[in-house]
Amino acid sequence: MPNDDETLAHPEQPRFLLNAWLWAVVLFVFFGAIVAITFGTMQRGSSYEEERAKARAEKLKTAEEEWNKTSSSYGWVDKEKGVARIPIERAMELELADLQLKKPAPAGPILTPTPAEAPVTSTVAPQPANPPNAAPAPSAAAPNSPSVVLPVPPTVAPAQHPPGAPLPVGGKKQPSTSPSPPKR
Repeated sequence: MPNDDETLAHPEQPRFLLNAWLWAVVLFVFFGAIVAITFGTMQRGSSYEEERAKARAEKLKTAEEEWNKTSSSYGWVDKEKGVARIPIERAMELELADLQLKKPAPAGPILTPTPAEAPVTSTVAPQPANPPNAAPAPSAAAPNSPSVVLPVPPTVAPAQHPPGAPLPVGGKKQPSTSPSPPKR
């Protein structure tokens, strides 16, 4: 049986390595000092956001100055077309005077086409002339009732335009797409 003193004690390997522990602590303190010096000399915070805030404030200030200048002065927007700019207060005065000259007119009846006059422009099945859930015809006393408005037949039929054809603009006549006979 081997002796315990021989197996536990090894003269070539000491139990506590003081030298290795000392070097580990020294290296840890050294790297800590480097990190502290590096981060200690850096600026705290960034000036990037401050610069952007200053730039936004300057843009806002110039936009407000430009708006105040243009909204309270006369000037040309497009001189060739005769479009001018006037102060907002003056524009409101002119519009108010214009509206005071106009007298309110009663609204006319809303024209709705009857089923017989409605043009067929879709492929949907035709509606029955008198659907089962339709309202009953107004009686003779209905014209005196303020809630019932009788339909008024239109005097002029709306113009029919084929799909894709240009629509006429405010009183201007569109050139005819069909060939016209030559003039003699």
